[in-house]
Amino acid sequence: MPSVPLPATDGSLVDLAMLGGRIVVFAYPRIDRPKACLGGTWDTIPGARGSRLQLREYRDHVSVLKQRGTDHLFGLSSQPVAHQRETAEQLDLGFLMLSDPDFRLTNVLNLPTFETGGLRFLKRVTLVVSGGIIEHVFYPVFPPYRNASDVAAWLQAVGAGS
Repeated sequence: MPSVPLPATDGSLVDLAMLGGRIVVFAYPRIDRPKACLGGTWDTIPGARGSRLQLREYRDHVSVLKQRGTDHLFGLSSQPVAHQRETAEQLDLGFLMLSDPDFRLTNVLNLPTFETGGLRFLKRVTLVVSGGIIEHVFYPVFPPYRNASDVAAWLQAVGAGS
């Protein structure tokens, strides 16, 4: 895991390379639909919809993921941290969201992205990191509302945690 500090919804900078234990980071394109800048095409882009559902599922699986060996859980998008913070408070997430607006981590890890309306977005991908090494990648992530369940099932299958 490269050292790329990112702003988090609690106001801190989080460097995933400096964290110990097992980390789950799930990337999503955007929380709201950018209809103003994309002319209403967002709903026609495969995989673009479903970020709120994905966030809610992770919120509902926090304790299961921790029981199965997850020490740190983060959402990741290129949206500004202020917008993420508002959503985190609305949904009472219980985990931090990280912002990669300049795609620094995205580019270093060569994470999948897509472009539309002249804007770039992360595709849905989930990384499980242990000891600074990416141990598993979930890609493509579909459907987004099942992503946390899929991660929890994988953790159970590999015998992580109790």
